Amino acid sequence: MEIIHKQKSCYEIFKDELNKIDSFAKEYINFLNNCKTERETVKWIEDRLIERDISSDSSKSIFYRKFKDKSIIVVRRGKRLLKQGTRIIGAHLDSPRLDFKQHPIYENTYLAMVKTHYYGGIRKHQWFSIPLAIHGVVVKIDGTKVNIKIGEDPKDPVFVIPDLLPHLAYKQNDKKLSKAFEAEKMNAIIGSMPYLEEEEVEDKIKFAVLSILSQKYSITEEDLYSAELQFVPAYQAKFVGLDNSLIGGYGQDDRICVFCGVKSFLDQEVPEYTQVLVGWDKEEIGSEGATSARSRFIEYVLEEIIDIWGENCHLSEVFLNTKAISADVHAALDPDYQDLHDKLNASKLGYGPVFCKFTGHRGKVGANDANAEYIAFLRHKLNKKNIPWQMAELGKVDEGGGGTVAKFLARYGMDIIDFGPGILGMHSPYEISSKYDLYATYLAYREFYK
Repeated sequence: MEIIHKQKSCYEIFKDELNKIDSFAKEYINFLNNCKTERETVKWIEDRLIERDISSDSSKSIFYRKFKDKSIIVVRRGKRLLKQGTRIIGAHLDSPRLDFKQHPIYENTYLAMVKTHYYGGIRKHQWFSIPLAIHGVVVKIDGTKVNIKIGEDPKDPVFVIPDLLPHLAYKQNDKKLSKAFEAEKMNAIIGSMPYLEEEEVEDKIKFAVLSILSQKYSITEEDLYSAELQFVPAYQAKFVGLDNSLIGGYGQDDRICVFCGVKSFLDQEVPEYTQVLVGWDKEEIGSEGATSARSRFIEYVLEEIIDIWGENCHLSEVFLNTKAISADVHAALDPDYQDLHDKLNASKLGYGPVFCKFTGHRGKVGANDANAEYIAFLRHKLNKKNIPWQMAELGKVDEGGGGTVAKFLARYGMDIIDFGPGILGMHSPYEISSKYDLYATYLAYREFYK
């Protein structure tokens, strides 16, 4: 028995699997570039399921349920009775971004602009003077859905929120960071050319922009009231570093866990326990709303399979015997801000996915705080397969904090813990992960499902 815990890095453990890790990472990078919204992510998951002949027919041993195109649940029946519990991996599909306001397009100072409302915990200054793309859906009055994606193709234009030039920023420089960048001034340029036809119209530049949208998508200004349009970074995900060991890209919180969860679920055969994979929306705004982890979507699906599979049990039995992972990312040790971390309890890039026993803030307020027995169970499973993992908490005690969906599942009485890879620059337009942690997370989720 080793008295001292000696943590190995992924580089040591996976030194003979580089080709496999590279291939896995390239597939993940492609996923990031095609899934920048929750709707696009649900569509990607659905496409992978259909490729495996998995349908929404719940009479089959494996099926999925999609909810409002923004949340999804996949279920595979196990050998054991449902009342003995399930194995759940749940991740969130949404990421911080800038949403179009209800009345978005206006004209000012010879420019057409779009008013935005930021979604989730962004650092506002990071979104100025970067290329932005428009993603989303417009629903017309007859119910027709028009999907929009502008700014990703090399031939597409991009959009930008102009930053204040340093020559006029003396007063701004003296303000606190939280006050220096105002949300109401995060308005993106969408055009500048006026409408030049003979007929008289007000706001000719705005009219010209709306004319382009009308010609290309057959939508009107009123249709924008029933739209979900977002500005997301137009950056492409790529390898980072001369050694290609890291991955940079938008939305890795929490799509890195979504990707690993889907890949691990699809790699299973007939399991001992019924397996459930969940992708939720709205985590970044507190898990409020019909498509969030606070909704009863998971209850409805489990109630349905209890009935269809003819199992004589209560939903409470299923939940109380379930083991779950809140698949969410962790704050990796930042080389330039080490003073904000308790380095003894900080996660390191390249050392595997991170068990976070509790999140919350200042005295564990709002935390799940997983049971010691459950942590021992998970340690045992991963150690048996030599899968690297680490345990950490989110920064120093009084430096901040955060939350996940874990506490919303914990209320059902199931065992649950936050478990996912570390990220640098979390919530920024270009987050950084380790391709080795990506692969280790996939292996860990796969082993959990087994």
